[in-house]
Amino acid sequence: MKRALLSIMFMLSVVGLARAETMGFAQAIGLLQTSCGQDIERYCPTANLANFGISKCLEQNTAKLSPQCNQDRVVVRQQIQARLEAQASVAKVCNGDMRQLCPSIVRERGYTLNCLLKAEPSVSKACNQAITDAGWR
Repeated sequence: MKRALLSIMFMLSVVGLARAETMGFAQAIGLLQTSCGQDIERYCPTANLANFGISKCLEQNTAKLSPQCNQDRVVVRQQIQARLEAQASVAKVCNGDMRQLCPSIVRERGYTLNCLLKAEPSVSKACNQAITDAGWR
């Protein structure tokens, strides 16, 4: 089972979202460990963690995988992608709030996010939602 967990962590590291449901890596690992762990043990026991070995093996065995594993793999990809896109959009969505509420804060060191989190009641609805979707709240 440890191999399955490591495999799932590796798959998530290569997973290549707007009001969207997002999922963090820890949540994704837990979900995939539950739904795909036995499939990884069964169909991919010799697959290498490097070079996308587990991901390739699961793709090659999609028809054999449990329906729940296949369903959760799709959900995880979509929600991780949504989280990454939300994180990438925060600076743009929150730019006005940053200028107005955090004008003296040094940017790009996490200080701006901390300022926006502290100023939550004054932050725009769009910016607050972007921060939430990014998983930073």
